[in-house]
Amino acid sequence: MGVEMQLVIFWIVVFAAMVVIELITLGLTTIWFAGGALVGLFVSMTDVSFPVQMLLFLAVSFVLLILVRPWARKRFNHGRVQTNVQGLIGQTAVVTEDIDNVQAKGSASVQGQEWMARNVCDEPIAKGTQVTIREVRGVKLIVEPSGGQTAE
Repeated sequence: MGVEMQLVIFWIVVFAAMVVIELITLGLTTIWFAGGALVGLFVSMTDVSFPVQMLLFLAVSFVLLILVRPWARKRFNHGRVQTNVQGLIGQTAVVTEDIDNVQAKGSASVQGQEWMARNVCDEPIAKGTQVTIREVRGVKLIVEPSGGQTAE
């Protein structure tokens, strides 16, 4: 088997590996290197040396990664919630224990689950008040009153 054929097989293997990794992770990261491997594959069928093939592979991969990935992430991950916890942001919860940031006390219930809760500002929030979840920090909901409504 000639060196040219070995390089063609090499680029096919690199391309296949990048595609498989992308299918497993779905991170829109290795797919760009698969594009670079395709360029390496096509160039390997010509009379271009391996160092030039590798240089083209890296250049195309990084150009795709830097220029196309941000657009693709917006387009394909639009509206996709990163984690279940991130899905709580913007939802309404009910205060089940008075929230007092100064005393580090308070809890709220959302989707049937009890969470420690703190106000976005240092004002206390009374039990029974409906609040909007603005952030999740570890195991705490960061909330603000939802227009002064109470759920009692």
